Amino acid sequence: MNNITKLTIFTLLLVSMTTMMSNVAIVTALPHLKEDYSFINNIEFYSRLMLTLPSLVVALLAPILGHVIFRFGKKRSATIALFFFALTGSAGLYLQSIEALLISRALFGICIAVLMIVSTSLVGDYFKEEARHKFMGYQSAFMATGGMVFVIGGGFLSDINWRYSFGIYLIGFLLLPLVITQIKEFKIDALQQEEIPINSKMFFIYFLAFFYMLIFFILPTQIPFLLIETFGASGKFAGSIIAIAFLANAFGAITFSKLKTKFSFPTIFIIALIIIAVGFAGIGLNKNLYLFYFITPFLGFGGGILMTNLTAWMLSRTTLKRRVKTSGYFTSSLFLGQFSSPIVFHPLVDKIGVQDFFLTIGISLFIISLFSVIFLKSRIN
Repeated sequence: MNNITKLTIFTLLLVSMTTMMSNVAIVTALPHLKEDYSFINNIEFYSRLMLTLPSLVVALLAPILGHVIFRFGKKRSATIALFFFALTGSAGLYLQSIEALLISRALFGICIAVLMIVSTSLVGDYFKEEARHKFMGYQSAFMATGGMVFVIGGGFLSDINWRYSFGIYLIGFLLLPLVITQIKEFKIDALQQEEIPINSKMFFIYFLAFFYMLIFFILPTQIPFLLIETFGASGKFAGSIIAIAFLANAFGAITFSKLKTKFSFPTIFIIALIIIAVGFAGIGLNKNLYLFYFITPFLGFGGGILMTNLTAWMLSRTTLKRRVKTSGYFTSSLFLGQFSSPIVFHPLVDKIGVQDFFLTIGISLFIISLFSVIFLKSRIN
């Protein structure tokens, strides 16, 4: 859209960045939290739930919230969500009971869902075709870089006091004036907008989004155990490996727009999947600790391409009138994959070990890529 200012675009980038903060900002605080609440039965489970509960809430409620946002308005929804994002996200600074903390994380998940749906649908509203693809690359890069900053910042604050890492979420209050003054919402002309059903191809994109996050979330949930327990690495080293993957994710996201000028969405999906497969197989075969700095970026880079490709693919198949609702289902699919990943793969990891698990996933993705070349390109545009 020609009447969108640079400050509006920058505001949208910042709002998108907040969606990366749902888990990463407090991940290093959880061991300290567990120590403080060691007198509580099942605190091991509750501390992990602090991390996964927002993802579960997003997965369950995003489709419903998509319909609510459509009726309530994107700007108004984003403003309210951002206020409560800061309030519930920073609850760890002042809430005492573990029950109250868990409730705050559930409410926080609702805020994340609203912000993610609004930011995704506004990209579709503001940009068309090539401009959209280019912006989405920068948006994903901004989110990945933000995630890296939040991991480091949260780690620094949690070393002082585990509660301080929750203070990072107060950034929501700083963004409120920008959202109120800069976010623009377009009116829907019912005569010009065609109402389209969510067809089987859209459901297939939702499935691919779930599959992507199911696979990609193996990185943060399994790689620390491999590095620390198998290779004897420090927590700081494991954190640096994940940060490098985030950085590679940003470069992958930026690369997407260049690939889109030459290839279709399904072809880019296959290319990215092969890159990710190389990363998984490489980790499974690696024997040198420092080689992880060169292998793990394959996962981040491929993931950056894949995530941006799937979001652009979804937006290309919907209208202004349907965009908020389809973004809700898409968001739900992503977070359901994120929540399910450690649960689905735990039995296999437990049976064959972490490194053999990485190799198995890598080989499986190569096989899936081969079948995708044969079937996916011929069936989906």
